[in-house]
Amino acid sequence: MAKYNVYHRKDGRWEGRISRGRCEDGKRKYQYIFARSKCEVLRKIDIILGNEQNIKCTKSFCEIFTEWSNSVRHRIKESTYANYQMKAAKHLLPNFGEKFIDCLESNEINCFIQMKLQEGLSSRYVSDIIILMKTVFKYAVQVYNVFNPMDNITLPKKKKTEISLLDDIEQAELQKYISNHPNYATLGTALAITTGIRIGELCALQWCDIDLKKRVLTVRKTMQRIQCDKGNSKTKLIITDPKSESSRRSIPIPDCMMGFLSDFKGRDDEFILTGRTKPIEPRTMQYRFKTILKNANLPSVHFHALRHCFASFCISLGFDIKALSELLGHSSVEITLNRYVHSSFEQKRAYMNRINMPLLAKD
Repeated sequence: MAKYNVYHRKDGRWEGRISRGRCEDGKRKYQYIFARSKCEVLRKIDIILGNEQNIKCTKSFCEIFTEWSNSVRHRIKESTYANYQMKAAKHLLPNFGEKFIDCLESNEINCFIQMKLQEGLSSRYVSDIIILMKTVFKYAVQVYNVFNPMDNITLPKKKKTEISLLDDIEQAELQKYISNHPNYATLGTALAITTGIRIGELCALQWCDIDLKKRVLTVRKTMQRIQCDKGNSKTKLIITDPKSESSRRSIPIPDCMMGFLSDFKGRDDEFILTGRTKPIEPRTMQYRFKTILKNANLPSVHFHALRHCFASFCISLGFDIKALSELLGHSSVEITLNRYVHSSFEQKRAYMNRINMPLLAKD
């Protein structure tokens, strides 16, 4: 029976330590359990040690991942399933695929996290990989009662990266270029900067989704390229349900877009970005956007920056944050505020100049 100790921590929590032998350098190894009461820690320890008395699971991580992915395939989107398969094939299976599920330890997983970060993957992407691994282990615990080494794994701290945006002058230059060069690519760019629509949603947009009489654009679907697990092609283009239920939305079309849209109006089954029944994919639209920026002598920014510009512009106009969040198709206002609202330095200066303390002012 493994030895264990229980301690009361300075932060008020209780900590349990189960002895797991020694490392190669002779130092003791521990499995850590945390809870808000001593009884809860002891209960968790009893469960862990009780599970260890069960028959060992001789299945590999690869076998468990295959079982789990088959069990969830029918209830998740095709794109989500493809994303799981890609992350497993590129990262998890090469490192853990052949190892027995009950032999994996926390220190191996922590080393894996550090290795992926050192390879240059973002902390957000590495977190997504580990969350997938946690989900697979949750399945293994439920079905095979294996020890879960993921309990004490901490996700890497996500670093907030600043996205490059066009300033007010550059946005005005972009609008001028769009006005002087009407085509399907500039139409798509104009829609993105005036509605905040995602590029996948834009590429999937057909004229049946735009009601010019009611002046409403309805987002019903999105487009993306995903990995294939069958056939000769490595990837395929799909049009599927939007990113989330909140992404299904109706957006009032601003007056400034009505003339532009009316000039390009096509049949209901035609795609807005092509004027044909065959669409273009997001990657092609990104290339065309880069060409627009180059021709307009503007700095290169990602197409997604237009969505950020739209959000910040709406805030500067005094939009209610709840209304803006719904226009963007976010599930919460926190996402809108934390990711999509950017204040310019000039705006901050204007705010600061509102501070009026006459007694401190000098003539």
